[in-house]
Amino acid sequence: MRILFAGTPEVAVPSLKALVGAGFDVVAVLTRVDAPVGRRKVLTPSPVAVAAEELGLPVLKANRFSPELLAHLGSLDLDAAAIVAYGGIVPAAGLAVPRHGWINLHFSVLPAWRGAAPVQHAVLAGDDVTGATTFRLEEGLDTGPVFGVMTESLGPDATSGEVLERLSHSGAVLLVQTLSGIEAGRVTATPQAGEPTLAPKLTIDDARVDWSQPAVAVRRRVNAVTPEPGAWTTLDGQRVKLGPVTPVRQAEDEAGGAATHGAGADTLRPGALEVVAREVRVGTGTGPVVLGTLQPAGKKMMDALDWARGAATRGELVFE
Repeated sequence: MRILFAGTPEVAVPSLKALVGAGFDVVAVLTRVDAPVGRRKVLTPSPVAVAAEELGLPVLKANRFSPELLAHLGSLDLDAAAIVAYGGIVPAAGLAVPRHGWINLHFSVLPAWRGAAPVQHAVLAGDDVTGATTFRLEEGLDTGPVFGVMTESLGPDATSGEVLERLSHSGAVLLVQTLSGIEAGRVTATPQAGEPTLAPKLTIDDARVDWSQPAVAVRRRVNAVTPEPGAWTTLDGQRVKLGPVTPVRQAEDEAGGAATHGAGADTLRPGALEVVAREVRVGTGTGPVVLGTLQPAGKKMMDALDWARGAATRGELVFE
């Protein structure tokens, strides 16, 4: 099969490499244009562009489907287009170009979590199961008929970054199997069944921790936005980035019940910090959570206990 691959971020790279490794004729790779990165805003090619060039594949860079791009894609005699987190909308004129259409790898079990941030919303909602779906792209938002699905359990401590890393590899296998099945004529797409849920992109505002929420909800929010856009709170009006947290009871169970409580540790008011049994605990709407790492304004990510020892001279510490 003559394949166009469309993708942009790191999570799309395993799929590109898997298609090449499986022997598909990837005639071109479509990715978004170079974007400014870092404080110096250096224009940097996407991870997919870098991988494609290393594989010796022709690279097309575009953020929209211009008439010129559509004409070029039409000249490639494409059997199918595989798309993984490209980051742009394929118009109707583009959908009609490949003979077998555009095959999208989406990191959820559709119709659950249609949209740009399916894994983040699955973690935020506390889902027990996640997975990936291959489906035929159409004009609706992730509404097309399904070719294949894979699932995996979603533990309470998993961050979105960790889940996406795993799904990027297992999903790549699913994508290869789907395209192989289409090529052999043994795979057909079936309509999605069930009530859909939506997964819009999470913003910086969504990543702010509300310490009045229950400990479980605080952990889910932090995990959902780790590593991007990154959980945060404020201390004395300055933003502090946060690493994953663990509810105190879970941390004690994992330590064999060895942790001890300080006076009132279970009744810390929301956002209040206390060092107990060599742990930095933060109050929530229920019990406290254990903070592992944090990044004060203008500094690097560091161990929470080391930071708390240095900040103890400031008196009572309360995240806002």
